[in-house]
Amino acid sequence: LLHYNATSGAIESFDGRETAPASATGDLFRKADGTLMSWPEAASGGLSVGVPGLLRMLELAHRRHGRLPWARLFEPAIQLAEAGFIVSPRMAGSIAGNADLADLPAARAYFFADGAPLQAGVRRDNPAYAETLRTIAAGGADAFYYGDIADDIVAAVEAAVRNPGALTRADMEMYAARQRPPVCAPYRVYMVCGMGPPSSGGLTTLQILGLIERFDIAGAGANSLDAVHIISEASRLAFADRALFMADSDFVAVPSRGLIDRTYLAECSALINLERSMGKAEAGAPPGSNRRAYAMQAREHGQSTSHLSVVDSAGNAVSFTTSIERGFGSRLLVRGFMLNNQLTDFSFQAEQDGQPVANRVEGGKRPRSSMSPALVFGPDGNLLLAIGSPGGSRIIAYVTLALIASLDWQMAPQAAVSLPHHVNRNGATELEAGSDLAALAPALEALGHEVKIKPLVSGLHAVRIDAGGLSGAADPRREGVVFGH
Repeated sequence: LLHYNATSGAIESFDGRETAPASATGDLFRKADGTLMSWPEAASGGLSVGVPGLLRMLELAHRRHGRLPWARLFEPAIQLAEAGFIVSPRMAGSIAGNADLADLPAARAYFFADGAPLQAGVRRDNPAYAETLRTIAAGGADAFYYGDIADDIVAAVEAAVRNPGALTRADMEMYAARQRPPVCAPYRVYMVCGMGPPSSGGLTTLQILGLIERFDIAGAGANSLDAVHIISEASRLAFADRALFMADSDFVAVPSRGLIDRTYLAECSALINLERSMGKAEAGAPPGSNRRAYAMQAREHGQSTSHLSVVDSAGNAVSFTTSIERGFGSRLLVRGFMLNNQLTDFSFQAEQDGQPVANRVEGGKRPRSSMSPALVFGPDGNLLLAIGSPGGSRIIAYVTLALIASLDWQMAPQAAVSLPHHVNRNGATELEAGSDLAALAPALEALGHEVKIKPLVSGLHAVRIDAGGLSGAADPRREGVVFGH
């Protein structure tokens, strides 16, 4: 969560990332025969569940900046859980598309109540969740991390019919949210701020922006061939650095300053050739780094998450991204809510060729995230934009493109978040299916890109503040909404 105080100008970031149980080791996802689990094998059940961090983080932020009483904040959600909500077409499709939910008893009882997946248009209540929220509203976050709720979480993880885990009451009780310094860097006449480690989102976004700054992206035009090529090449370089250097900075010496050093980025940007793709990029050597200390991590999975951007009447702002990793998380339902599968955001392989992977599993460590809440400040120093998105590791590309659309192409928020997507995570260049971008595939292939056309389901939410007041935007690809008063 990023918070901006309009009175003091202070920018704060709050880290509620999940942690691995204290007993976890680099072999967490290694099977008895010595082979590594596949991601689908590991994601379901208790082994993938990290200690939830959201409530501790929200409590910390509320203590710092909250105005309303803690208990009052839960009332709308309690009412919704009791009265029920209408199952949307997207939710119904998601349940039907995740049939393995029915393999775990509690999830089956809720999402397949009559033996079939919930249908769109049906009203579904959640009294167990209402009771959980009442308990936390009355007792604060301690009511979640101690007592019956914590016992039930631990029991569900330990007794999971698939991949029982080793989460303990001590793990729950020891969890602490952190207030960390945000990462900020100039981009043209603007200042862009994001979330630092254990999220890779802020640093990778700032790297991409720094790498493209020498190019006339504005003159190239929105999603032109030149723009897509340049941004894709910059993304290759940034994702190569991300894979090597970025992880939980409480465990790993992340060269955060070096990664966004302007001289370093200028040197890396010189590798971008307008006539030819570089293909697979190699990580660089940012100032303050030891490039030989770590091995590269392989690719990641997951594309769920939620985001909201808020600006209040006093000009204070929040950009807030939260996740249980994939949709329906670990498939374990406890007291009306799903437990996360965030531990699969770690590298399954602890080392390569004798070198440790920075994002390997370690007890008490936070897995690397791609969450990219962002705040942008104009040339006058005033807040201009609050933005973020769900989408797994593609979040970085979604947010970066929306920033470029807003700052270089001067698009209004709704146009910026609706713009067709292209994504490169140091591999294939992905173009959004059903969009005009697909027509660029032959020209990109001629430049040496491997091109894949596929759905790219972002969920961007943005609020812009300018001389005309506030304007907001919600991504049409999901079920977001804009409202204010």
